[in-house]
Amino acid sequence: MTMGVRNIAVLGATGSIGTSTLDVIARHPDRLCATILAAGSNVDALVALCITHRPRHAVIADPTRYVDLRNGLQRAGLQTCAHAGDHAIEQLAAGDECDTVVAAIVGAAGLTSTLAAARAGKRLLLANKEALVLAGELLMAAAARANAEIIPIDSEHNAIFQCLRSRNTQGHVRRIVLTASGGPFRGRDRASLAAVTPAEAIAHPKWSMGPKISVDSATLMNKGLELIEAHHLFGIPGEKLAVLVHPQSLVHSLVEFVDGSTLAQLGLPDMRTSLAVGLGWPQRIDSGVAGLDLLAHRRLDFEAPDTDAFPCLALAWQALEAGGTAPAVLNAANEIAVSAFLQGRIGFLSIPALVEATLAALPAGPAESLDALLAADAQARRFATDALTAHTVPTGHALHA
Repeated sequence: MTMGVRNIAVLGATGSIGTSTLDVIARHPDRLCATILAAGSNVDALVALCITHRPRHAVIADPTRYVDLRNGLQRAGLQTCAHAGDHAIEQLAAGDECDTVVAAIVGAAGLTSTLAAARAGKRLLLANKEALVLAGELLMAAAARANAEIIPIDSEHNAIFQCLRSRNTQGHVRRIVLTASGGPFRGRDRASLAAVTPAEAIAHPKWSMGPKISVDSATLMNKGLELIEAHHLFGIPGEKLAVLVHPQSLVHSLVEFVDGSTLAQLGLPDMRTSLAVGLGWPQRIDSGVAGLDLLAHRRLDFEAPDTDAFPCLALAWQALEAGGTAPAVLNAANEIAVSAFLQGRIGFLSIPALVEATLAALPAGPAESLDALLAADAQARRFATDALTAHTVPTGHALHA
């Protein structure tokens, strides 16, 4: 490994976070090098990225696409080695060809490679929510044992990281406040949400995100999952965590210290800022994002979240307090519910109703191993799917947080 150059594995290279990462890397060819690119099944997009960024290795998670990847790289005249399968992604993430891993594979599929990178002592730029929501205790313990450095890429957690100048709280922190945009339905009451459509729910006012995370933002489940993540990342108990709705999405989070000081991190809503922090830390590097003109924005507003209209936030608090397998159950049930909503099978208010029913049916057990957590995840998916099939999902009208 060349001294002074950071060798980076981008897992989830064809997604929005992956392409933003590669944009930042390309701005610093003297100090940042993408050595490994991994994608799910989109061979054409992966080969196109390889032509631009010339990694040493490319890996496609879908093993049936290996020949297509190999042939595509050969036709492009690239020396990039082709690989396929989840195990190959894990091996490359833990191997000598990278010192930094951007964990941006969506969903539980990204869990094993994230854990592999942590166990190998890598700098881990963490953009995979499931790694912390599903297996936060395991991931943080693995990172501590291997002296891995975790830098969160979510704008809220990255803001907290910056305010703390790492992840060290050591009794100096009174509370951490995560900000939420409020999503597209901020200010609306529960009754008015019964008829919202998937198209309305994914029209986020500030951030460009995929359909699932956009719906999570609309229900405030996204913020609930971020509370669970913050608990693990920063070793902060639930009672020291809070949420404020901030529609401008310019203040990304705040940290209040025991001396009465509050530090906030502000910036335009662009993931490249967080990625540049992760890639350059402790130095600051150009991200391609403009500075913040407060005169142009003129005002910053804050309000309390409405957990009656948006009960997913309260359900996440409950799962955080219950601990163990409860966050895994919460996350799995939510994935099934959001998928059903996007397919038009259930209404918007049935999302929290299904999550609440699943949490009630499957009490929290100990989070002793990845197998136990994955079993809880599978059990929650089965319960939620069966409830949908049997048409026993409540409408959500009577659901109270």
